[in-house]
Amino acid sequence: MTSGLTGMNGLEALYANPAGLALNKGTAAIFSRMDYVADIGVNYFGVAQNFGNNNIAFTVNSWDFGDIPLQTEESPEISSVTYNASFITAGLSYARVFTDRISAGATFKVVSESIDDVSASAVAVDMGMTYVVGETGLRLGVALKNIGTDIQYSGVGLTQQVQLPSQPGNATNNALTFESEGVELPSLLNFGVSYTRQMAESAVLTVLGNFRSNSFDQDQYSSGVELGLFDMLYLRGGLDIIGDNDLSFFTGTNFGAGVDLDLSGTRLQIDYALRSTDYFSNVSMITAAVSL
Repeated sequence: MTSGLTGMNGLEALYANPAGLALNKGTAAIFSRMDYVADIGVNYFGVAQNFGNNNIAFTVNSWDFGDIPLQTEESPEISSVTYNASFITAGLSYARVFTDRISAGATFKVVSESIDDVSASAVAVDMGMTYVVGETGLRLGVALKNIGTDIQYSGVGLTQQVQLPSQPGNATNNALTFESEGVELPSLLNFGVSYTRQMAESAVLTVLGNFRSNSFDQDQYSSGVELGLFDMLYLRGGLDIIGDNDLSFFTGTNFGAGVDLDLSGTRLQIDYALRSTDYFSNVSMITAAVSL
């Protein structure tokens, strides 16, 4: 539902805004699985521990691209030979409650990518802050993500055996290495606001809005609404708006639902979200979180 910048608390808020981790009350763990487009899967795992006004967490985000058919310049046709690609981000986070209104946090992470015989890595930091506007139900948040080093590929996959024009036909081939250019990580800046209101004794309504500025993509506006019933059942809906819809395969709408159960002092949350697309099957995600 939108970016989750201001609408979530604890470990589940860490991906959107590190400051949300500050409201974790004990020991927590989370796992989510997203079925993305083109048979791509995204796995996310995290653990967190509270120390008074401080919280620390460790997270891993891994993309599963499956087996990719190998195609080369010499053999461009698809064959039974395959290779793998991976994209893993590991992060260490710290967040603190400074006052009853202000929380802040940061995530220091290592990004590692590989495809066939080449790989690349970079380090980056995410930073965020949230502010609660008294007893009004209004909450503000800001987060800056992916500020770090350039990422540059290297490896034997960038080396080819070539023969110089001046060499005879039976000459030994020469190794030619192509040097890739380092590229900047896709940084983004989020501004979010949420408003929560008690609608009835057993119903709470939360409305959210978010603006995202992307360094390599269009700016994005998001809105969402969550209805909580009996402090146990949650229904959600959201809408994402970009300047040129032709540059995105997402339709903009997303829906979700979740349950929050208290099992003898252990809090269990299970959430499901669905996002529709124009050209692929729908993107779905299921999340399970436990708090002690």
